[in-house]
Amino acid sequence: MAKHILLVDDDALLRRSLAFNLEQAGYRVSTAANAEDALALSQRDLPDLVLLDIGLPGMDGLDALRHFQEQMGLPVIFVTARRRELDQVLGLELGADDYITKPFDLDVVLARIKAVLRRSQRAAAPSTQPAPLAVGDLTIDPTAHTVTVGGRPVDLPPREFDLLYALALEAGHVISTDDLLARVWGAEYQGESQVVYVHIRWLREKLEEDPHQPRRIITVRGVGYKLEPVNPTPGVMGKV
Repeated sequence: MAKHILLVDDDALLRRSLAFNLEQAGYRVSTAANAEDALALSQRDLPDLVLLDIGLPGMDGLDALRHFQEQMGLPVIFVTARRRELDQVLGLELGADDYITKPFDLDVVLARIKAVLRRSQRAAAPSTQPAPLAVGDLTIDPTAHTVTVGGRPVDLPPREFDLLYALALEAGHVISTDDLLARVWGAEYQGESQVVYVHIRWLREKLEEDPHQPRRIITVRGVGYKLEPVNPTPGVMGKV
C-alpha cells in the first residue's frame, strides 16, 4: 500500500507541483493550505508523514508540530523558506524529523522522505486508531469504514464516508462549505462548492427518512452544514 503523505503549505503552486511529483513517485498525497485543516484531515485519514511549512496563516508550523507529535505521533519534515539556524534548531528540538529549505531539489526531498519513513516505521498502535463516533442513532467507525443507522448498515463510497465523518467530528456545529472542501477533498478544490452540494444530496438520500426535509444533515444558509443527532425511532430504518 502506498505511503500517505500530508503536504501542508499555503503556496498553491508549490502544493500542486510537489503533490504531483510525490504522486508520480508512488505516494498517496493529501494537501492542506493551513494547519487547522491539516489537523482535521489527519483525524480522518492518518498520514504516514507530514511535510509542514513553518510560515502558515493562523496556527504556524511550530505550533502545528506539537499537535502532530502529541496527538498522533507522526513523523514531520519541515519544508520552509526560513533559513535562520534558530528555526532549524527549534524545529528539530520540538520533534521534527528533518528540515528542508526552499528552493529545494526534488531528489533531495524524495531522499529525505524515504529516510524518515524508514526510521519511523510507524506501526498503528491502538491509541492512534480513531474511535467510533455515535451521533444519535448514527454510528461511524472510521477504522472499519462502516456506517449504521439505527443498527442497520449503510453502504457509503469513500468521499461520502469522509464527508459524513468530517461532519460527525464536529456534530452540532456548523462547518462551512470551504472548510469541508479543504478537509475532505484538499486545498486544490477551493471554490468548487458544487462538489459539496452534490455529495450532501447523496448522503441525505441514504441517511434521511425524507431527503427533502432532512433532520440529520442540516443546511445553515449562507454558512454551511451541520450534523444533528436523531434518536432511534422504532420502525424507521436507513436506506441501504
